[in-house]
Amino acid sequence: MKFKEEVNESYSMAEAIEEAQRCLHCKVPQCKKGCPIGNDIPDWIHELKKGNLGNAISIIRSKSNLPAVCGRVCAHEKQCEGACVLGKKGQALNIGKLERFVADFDSEYNLTHEDIAEKTRGRVAVIGAGPSGITVAGDLARMGFAVEMYEMEAQCGGVLRYGIPEYRLPKEVVAREIRYIEKMGVVIHRNTHVGVEITVDGMFAMGFDAVFVGTGLSKPKSLEIPIRQNGRLISDGDGATHCSDLKRIRLATHFLRRVELIAEGFMQRSELPVDSGARVFVIGCGNTAMDASRTALRIGASKVDVVYHKDIENMTALHAEYDDAVKEGVRFNWWSSVTEIHVDDSLDITEIVLETKEPDKEPVKQTLPANNVIFAIGATPATKIVRTTSGLENDDHNFLITRDVPYGMTTRNGVFAGGDVVGRQATVVHAMQDAKKVAQGIAQYVDAVRLMRTIKADV
Repeated sequence: MKFKEEVNESYSMAEAIEEAQRCLHCKVPQCKKGCPIGNDIPDWIHELKKGNLGNAISIIRSKSNLPAVCGRVCAHEKQCEGACVLGKKGQALNIGKLERFVADFDSEYNLTHEDIAEKTRGRVAVIGAGPSGITVAGDLARMGFAVEMYEMEAQCGGVLRYGIPEYRLPKEVVAREIRYIEKMGVVIHRNTHVGVEITVDGMFAMGFDAVFVGTGLSKPKSLEIPIRQNGRLISDGDGATHCSDLKRIRLATHFLRRVELIAEGFMQRSELPVDSGARVFVIGCGNTAMDASRTALRIGASKVDVVYHKDIENMTALHAEYDDAVKEGVRFNWWSSVTEIHVDDSLDITEIVLETKEPDKEPVKQTLPANNVIFAIGATPATKIVRTTSGLENDDHNFLITRDVPYGMTTRNGVFAGGDVVGRQATVVHAMQDAKKVAQGIAQYVDAVRLMRTIKADV
């Protein structure tokens, strides 16, 4: 199996039109209601089945800045396709694959040529080039704002680039979506760490009318699991060894990011502490856990087990992602948890103790050979921007506090935030949904402030 080979094939032109022709073009389209950003699905599918791909992509782009991404990684089975009336007979339209086809065709043949709005409405800085930042930047650019984006990494995309594996979302797809918003006039400053090299206060001093924070979740959660070395507990008391001290334990987001950096040539394979033939346990059962487990197999792990404290009905991963993981050889341990980690003198993992507690049954413990443990149990925001920005506040969980009017504004006037960093953790398209509302809030705020300045100047 090739590490970078995309697992899902696209439609051919004939296949796409044939699939599009199954659409009933409902008067009250449930698929549109199921889409978090209200994509006009029947309209662009109607254009597709007539062969008008330019019209189709124009309709899609009126609502989405990431069509090729959404076509690949959206939770279609829970959203548009889950709401499709054809699904009642088990034959829901393959909307995601059709969107992907249209977006890829547009990129290959350069169909879309949007008129670039004159940038006279105001200046906005966007921190973070993930799904939220890309959406805010694209929407505001269309509205006539001059937008500059600040990204701490060398490449843009955030979780799209460093959190979703290549086989699900090729990085060239992300890169071309970034190039598209640059064509719309968005200026991107890469390798720029806000809170270190530049501050939000400094951005206002540079003349920005508003600032959007879309930095996502960069501090993954972990679990403190008892660690034994040669039978002796070493994870209690002063100077105790913690999970974070073991090089063979990694957080899923860090693991996936490091794999991507290795694939891009920025790191050596030896810098990834998952050796060929390793026995890997992944704790958690969301989409990130599926990505981490499948990636571990693809880089050479001999066996990968997912450990989850509930059952399959309560997992947060999409069933389609679970099915693919099973097909690739990932094994699942339901109602289970890792209760101990055993290490050798070099603090390399040798075993884990797996406890299974099924309802109404006696707990069962197993000691199993292991080399690596990967945590996929969520993350929290970093606090650097809050600490370097006057008047900006977060809650007890480090999420930025925002208001509803204007939507997305924080405790600091003119500073807005959206997506994961405010606690609205969800899929890529839900981040886009929230970001689109924040973009409207920013526009309302900047228009109001500039109007008040004009009135004062005239008095």
